[in-house]
Amino acid sequence: MSSIWIIAKKELNTFFDALTAYVLLIIFLGMSGFFTWIYGSDVFMSGQVSMQPFFSIAYWTLSFFIPAVTMRMLAEEKRTGTIELLQTKALSDTQIVLGKAFACLALICIALLLTLPYYFTLTRLGEVDHGAVICGYLGLILMSCAYIGIGLFASSISNNQIVSFLTALLIGVFFLIIFEVLSNNVGGTAAQLFHYLSISMHFESMSRGVLDIQDITYFLLLSTCGIVLSVAVLSKRNIVE
Repeated sequence: MSSIWIIAKKELNTFFDALTAYVLLIIFLGMSGFFTWIYGSDVFMSGQVSMQPFFSIAYWTLSFFIPAVTMRMLAEEKRTGTIELLQTKALSDTQIVLGKAFACLALICIALLLTLPYYFTLTRLGEVDHGAVICGYLGLILMSCAYIGIGLFASSISNNQIVSFLTALLIGVFFLIIFEVLSNNVGGTAAQLFHYLSISMHFESMSRGVLDIQDITYFLLLSTCGIVLSVAVLSKRNIVE
């Protein structure tokens, strides 16, 4: 566990040393703040004291934000050859991938913590459903775990950061949009399967304050699949070499 923590801390420091974290945080906070408070279906237009406008915009912005965070995690290590250095330090592939996953999750959590002033502002405007807010933030964190798993897998299969970013984005689009579209255009068991695979089905209920074990299980399974596949790709590479 200490090895995982050391990798996570190193990667998190790298985010801030390279200014990547600052740029991504400014873009995320700028977009979420603009659409939550100023433009479109913002807090004032909805006429309700609710964090729903923020959760709706964060649902979309995180799908772009997280592939940008994960794209270099394994691809850059493979391109520069530093992945071999890590593997010679008695670190397992699982420890390397988990360390990088926790670093990405920590950065996402920092971004979400910086949006808490939105919540405190709303509490000054009227009565807020605190349970719905907690469920909404939990949904964003779980959804982020799923995107991190997808992003790390995309980063593990390429040495190019741009290819990793686009691959993660493409896979994310399937879970974000395409599975939902398919579920509306087919019938029977296939429709149920595509509907279950859609992220929107699981996130929307949590953003409304409904906590369902099936939604939590879905996000954890998706995240675990991404991490397991990433470890498998690294392990296969070691065997081939």
